[in-house]
Amino acid sequence: MRIPAHSVCTAIRDDIVAGVHARGSRLTEEVLARRYGVSRVPVREALRTLEAEGFVVTRRHAGACVAEPTEQEAADLLEMRLLLEPLGAARAAQRRTEAHLKVLRGLVRLGQERARRGGSEDLRALGGWFHVTLAQACGSHSLTSVLTQLRHKIAWMYVVEAPLSPVESWAEHGAIVDAVARGDSERARALTALHTERATLAHRLRATAGGDRAERVRNAQHPVNMPSLRN
Repeated sequence: MRIPAHSVCTAIRDDIVAGVHARGSRLTEEVLARRYGVSRVPVREALRTLEAEGFVVTRRHAGACVAEPTEQEAADLLEMRLLLEPLGAARAAQRRTEAHLKVLRGLVRLGQERARRGGSEDLRALGGWFHVTLAQACGSHSLTSVLTQLRHKIAWMYVVEAPLSPVESWAEHGAIVDAVARGDSERARALTALHTERATLAHRLRATAGGDRAERVRNAQHPVNMPSLRN
């Protein structure tokens, strides 16, 4: 069965974000095909997509390489998120479905419960799913795609410190969902703007070096496991 290029693209992107493929390193089709257990055709298509997204650049005499964003480019991403996430929440208040609300409320309940217990390692993942679902609820494929791509790039470029008060952070999530459920787009926008601004203060630029771990695993085989790939 031919592995779809978008699955290969997701796998490569995840590894770039995780630092497996260090910034500036070459991405050869042969090595990537071996690592992900696919032919070179979907790898070639995936690299074109990742170049369009800004994760990959093509250099003369070197071919495809992982991009090396500047500090200004990284800062621009946070500013874009400050503008677009509130817009997404406002649109979600107008266009969300009951299915979206059910998932959002479930995530808030679980997040608030784990936050009260303290020290939960999965709070970050729950927060990520919350914001992904909120973006999907905006009813705009284009806006959802941009917000998703922003989250990938910010995770690639920044380390995010845990909030000083997870309970307060999840209370903010709950307030956003309440506004979305009531269809109050202006309140959803305002609450999300405040929440995003506070979260931005916890971002610290990552070091640019790939590290020993990336060097060890870069050429290892890592077959694409389609059911486990994140969207």
